[in-house]
Amino acid sequence: MVDHTLPLPGLSPVAGKPVIGRFDGGRLSSDGGLLVLREVSKRLRIADRLAACIEDPRDPTRTAHSLADIIGFRLLAIAAGYEDANDADSLRRDPLFKMALERLPSERDLCSQATISRLENLPDTRALLRIGRAMVDLYCASFRQVPKRIVLDEDDTFDAVHGGQQLRLFNAHYDEYGFQPMVVFDGDGRFVTAVLRPAKRPKGTEIRAFLRRLLRTIRTNWPHTQILLRADGHYACPEVLDWCEGERIDYVLGLPTSSTLRRHVTTLEASTAARFQAAPGPDKVRRFKEFYDGASSWSRVRRIVARVEAGDQGTDSRFIVTNLRHGTGRWLYADLYCAREQAENHIKAWKSHLAADRTSCTKATANQFRLFLHAGAYWLLWSLRSLMPKRSRWRTVQFDTLRLRLVKIAARIVEMKTQIKVHLPTSAPDQAIIHLALGRLPRLIC
Repeated sequence: MVDHTLPLPGLSPVAGKPVIGRFDGGRLSSDGGLLVLREVSKRLRIADRLAACIEDPRDPTRTAHSLADIIGFRLLAIAAGYEDANDADSLRRDPLFKMALERLPSERDLCSQATISRLENLPDTRALLRIGRAMVDLYCASFRQVPKRIVLDEDDTFDAVHGGQQLRLFNAHYDEYGFQPMVVFDGDGRFVTAVLRPAKRPKGTEIRAFLRRLLRTIRTNWPHTQILLRADGHYACPEVLDWCEGERIDYVLGLPTSSTLRRHVTTLEASTAARFQAAPGPDKVRRFKEFYDGASSWSRVRRIVARVEAGDQGTDSRFIVTNLRHGTGRWLYADLYCAREQAENHIKAWKSHLAADRTSCTKATANQFRLFLHAGAYWLLWSLRSLMPKRSRWRTVQFDTLRLRLVKIAARIVEMKTQIKVHLPTSAPDQAIIHLALGRLPRLIC
């Protein structure tokens, strides 16, 4: 145990004056920005939504921490950069974390790591299905008005594991054991849902079942909203294409390059390469072609757009398939389909900035619940960022920068009989942004 009265050793003097440092500052916190995240969390009620999906087997008369409090603590900790449940043992005494969970700084400590670990192993498969629906309901509730049309970007991402977790599988491409969860964001970066699965390419029947459950929940909230699905090439399975057309779902999906498709663009590839050779330069020559064709496993021919590109590295051809009847091939590929690349940045924010790949539990149900917890933390930071002015750099700043600039702020907490004072640094560089975010909180849809 550290003696708070002992000065820190080895501190160099400044301008001839000795520097004395002690851990005796009283009730201080290094996460002053939790004042803002607390207000965002209260409006979104993510912890309450998730807790309502889980049956609590504990005796209410002996319960010190509600499920909503435990989940809320975990969400705020992840958003603040503490991705491990072990961090709860040191954060449970933090005065601002207590205040964020409606406790006075002088009241009893928050839950420990052991309590959080028991919670993560509590939900069963049915509870997780309810939580999945609650996450989609949260997504739908984030709109001020029912949208006429939404864009859903579906993708999967590799999640390496280093233990004996259920569902883990060796992936030869990554040369590691891991998971390959499917994740869905919308076109504006809102998190929709995620499902844990083994590290292999999903089959068409699996994708169709996943989309069917997702569509059922969205249609419960929005019966008449049009949906556009965007995804990579291995999602263009016959089962997915037929299901989308049967459910009146628009789609723009990548297509793996094949010899059959290449035959349609052989002439275009030669002419595009010749055009580049005639006037070589730093910019590549890009051309497009539309045609109708179908694989032998397809039930019908479909509209296909080819993009042919020529440069100093040679020619490159890519293909997409769609059931949209409007729009030119250039617009469908360059503007509509290529916009799905932004989903990779959303996955990066979810994994790298919020450690969503921290799936180290033994049980698959516990790791699935962790995906939802990290998704809830994503919603906290995404909602905070959405409060920023549209044309400011804060609207597109990365989550780790947002955390560093707005959350990681020193604060001194003084609890009095009638009020609690939080003293933030006078030299804090982004005071105006914090004022702006709190002033715009009423705009946040809950």
